[in-house]
Amino acid sequence: MVQEQPSYLNRADLEFPGGPLPLNSHLYIDRPPLEELVCQEVQKPGSIIRIQAPRKMGKSSLLARLIDHAEIQGYKVARLDFQEADESIFSSLDKFLRWFSLNISRRLRLKPQLDNYWDDEIGSKVSCTYYFEDYLLEQVDTPLVLALNEVNLIFEYPEIAKEFLPLLRFWHEQAKQVEAFQNLRLIIVHSTDIYVPLKIHQSPFNVGLPVRLPEFSLIQVRELGERFGFDGSNVLETKQLESLLDMVGGSPYHLSLVFYYLKCEELSLEQIVQTAPTLTGIFGSHLQDLLFRLQQDIALQKALEQAIASNTPIELDANIAYKLNSLGVMKLHGNRATFSCELYRQFFHTQLSGKSSDDALSVSIARLKALEAENLQLKSLVDTDALTQIANRRHFDRYLVMNLLQAVRTKTPIGLILIDIDDFKAYNDTYGHPAGDDCLFRVASAIHNCLKRPGDLAARYGGEEFAVILPQTDTDGAVKIAEVIRQAIRNLAIPHANSRVGSGIVTSSLGIISAIPHAESDRHSLLLAADEALYQAKQQGRDRLVLANLHPEHTSEDDETWDHILTQLDEIERRTEEN
Repeated sequence: MVQEQPSYLNRADLEFPGGPLPLNSHLYIDRPPLEELVCQEVQKPGSIIRIQAPRKMGKSSLLARLIDHAEIQGYKVARLDFQEADESIFSSLDKFLRWFSLNISRRLRLKPQLDNYWDDEIGSKVSCTYYFEDYLLEQVDTPLVLALNEVNLIFEYPEIAKEFLPLLRFWHEQAKQVEAFQNLRLIIVHSTDIYVPLKIHQSPFNVGLPVRLPEFSLIQVRELGERFGFDGSNVLETKQLESLLDMVGGSPYHLSLVFYYLKCEELSLEQIVQTAPTLTGIFGSHLQDLLFRLQQDIALQKALEQAIASNTPIELDANIAYKLNSLGVMKLHGNRATFSCELYRQFFHTQLSGKSSDDALSVSIARLKALEAENLQLKSLVDTDALTQIANRRHFDRYLVMNLLQAVRTKTPIGLILIDIDDFKAYNDTYGHPAGDDCLFRVASAIHNCLKRPGDLAARYGGEEFAVILPQTDTDGAVKIAEVIRQAIRNLAIPHANSRVGSGIVTSSLGIISAIPHAESDRHSLLLAADEALYQAKQQGRDRLVLANLHPEHTSEDDETWDHILTQLDEIERRTEEN
């Protein structure tokens, strides 16, 4: 798993922290011997690997590398994230197990055959076992790796957890005597310890290989800083790093965010540390998200108030302690808990210090904060495409107008890229719409991960078409980013047997325009130019990019001036705020 690393990263090569690190990322730091252990374990018949850590600790990045290792061995992999399940799925065990079996079938590109194996007389657990043993495992001629992510979500439904988790344990034990189950390898990923009462012989959490992801050590933090290009800098002095660890803890996400802003924004480490526990610091969005979550649970708030008032670890209800630990806010020391770092202690001390007061002003301020967080959540839903989880067309249109106006005022170039998945209709016809949705999600994520600057925007433009807005980007920069996107989509290696490109994988065509807009060049002319370039990329054979020129005939056909556009934009913003 260890790969040769560069001595530094250029600013253009940086990945904005958030989400799993790509397999080729130089920012992934090994945690010996964990990577080697999980790769060895997954090759054992009937094995179980349990990966546990709070949020933002690198579980998904480790899982991606473990899955890649399994695929290199020739194993089949079916990955299921329980965040995908609707609330109604957990209404009964039968409904949950049918949903579970159906999704695994589709991940393996097998036609679901539930009705041939499900029998009310023998019950849903036995039916599910027969379905796996006699159908799914029989259809694959190699080991099957079943990677289950966010299993902790099942803990919220004790009646489901008490039946499903022992079922996983039963399948593991069946491998000792049933040949079919020897080919099943289970990977269970969860962000907290189990707090559902299970008999010791029924739980899958006391068998197999347990993997708890530790916080980064001082040595690993220094290595991460070197990967960001700070080798030899006073930023990596021991005293500086110890101060940083005390404030933000050893979370890979926290530390990567610090180094990212040090590199890109040229902020000093002192500035970052001073503003870290505030909503205006670099962790503001993350802290606001946590605050919103905690405002929905009075018990969690009271636990934090108790921790704030104590200088020593406190004893908490196990359920509460596990939830706070899963969020990364608290560390557990046996049956006691304490804040995981100063970032959370200082932030929640500020936010909750007046919570118990009867002062009407304190109550009003708390309510305003709750409304502000709720408003941000609603705005995110309105501006986000539900399937791909990137910006939607509405957000794209408004963002383009704002940035075009800024480009006119500052006389700076703006780049625009239109991206279309090649032969996507044929892909849907061949593999089905669920696979098509998964393809769209993966392509959208790949595009988003290629954008390194906070001002760049990736959006779903419509159907299988995506768009990217690149403020203050000239032609060379836009072309470079477009090529990075094209290669990133190819690197997904999503099979596409009926693509006319002939590569056997999903590819894309891209149309690019970069220009310094003038009063007579509006969004319509830029979009038209990029669309024509995209059309040329299709005509020339697909899987390529074409650069457009903004010709004189592309001027707007309407008489709207930029001042009028700005007026319209202000009106849209006003109505949005009112709603």
